[in-house]
Amino acid sequence: MKIKAFLNESGLYDYAVKALGRRMRTVAELRRLMRARVEPGSRGEETVQAVILRLKEQRYLDDRSYAETYARLRRENDKFGQRRVRQALGQRGVTSTIVDQVVTESYAKTNEEVLARQYLERKRLRKPQDDKETSRIMRRLVAAGFSTGVIYRILRQWDVPEESLSALENVSDEPQQD
Repeated sequence: MKIKAFLNESGLYDYAVKALGRRMRTVAELRRLMRARVEPGSRGEETVQAVILRLKEQRYLDDRSYAETYARLRRENDKFGQRRVRQALGQRGVTSTIVDQVVTESYAKTNEEVLARQYLERKRLRKPQDDKETSRIMRRLVAAGFSTGVIYRILRQWDVPEESLSALENVSDEPQQD
């Protein structure tokens, strides 16, 4: 196995630009990638920080822009709800301040119920025929980031029996295990 030499600042910059050319990344994601390419310790960290500053100055790296694009694509293409987008951006290392601003702006003119119905259509999920299908649809909509209020409204419009909905409420009230 060939051991790769640590990169200096210009080599690390080239590596970072190529990584950004493959796909958009947050500052945290790019920092994680670059740390593996520099010597451990403060010298390596200084090199990473210098490259990040240079990329930000050149507008190759911008978490707000990344978050705006990510939120728009998830809303338009995947039909995901706000909660799912917030969670994903947080996992990618975007600060909570930026996440809150961007997601609020991105979903400001979006009707969550319409978006949830588009998600169901995109996933070809139909009106449930029994309690098992009802709970499956509920889980899918929760995982897609929709609020329980919107989910119950859709299920009620599908004439899901109230007994099934109250059974679901008891399940959704229980604390989630991570």
